[in-house]
Amino acid sequence: MKTANEIVSKLKEHQASSPSKWRENAEWRMANKSWLRYSQHIAMKMLDKMDELGMTQKRLSELMGCSQQYVSKILKGQENLSLETLAKIERCLQISILGNLAK
Repeated sequence: MKTANEIVSKLKEHQASSPSKWRENAEWRMANKSWLRYSQHIAMKMLDKMDELGMTQKRLSELMGCSQQYVSKILKGQENLSLETLAKIERCLQISILGNLAK
């Protein structure tokens, strides 16, 4: 049976050279929970419509006038979207995000 010092030594051998950002990421998610929920909902709505239309991220980025990388960030559901971006998404995918606010 290994001693506690041997176990700790073995664990340190496999320790990452850079500190984990787990706590920092968890704290960020908690601090931004309210708008992240909306962002994730929008991303799911977009993915459903893109699937229905057979549309790629590249094509959507062309229609929106932005980079494919930005569309990818939006579809991860962790992007704090501007009203301008929301309007572009609605127009390009023919979906309603803002609902009755646009009327």
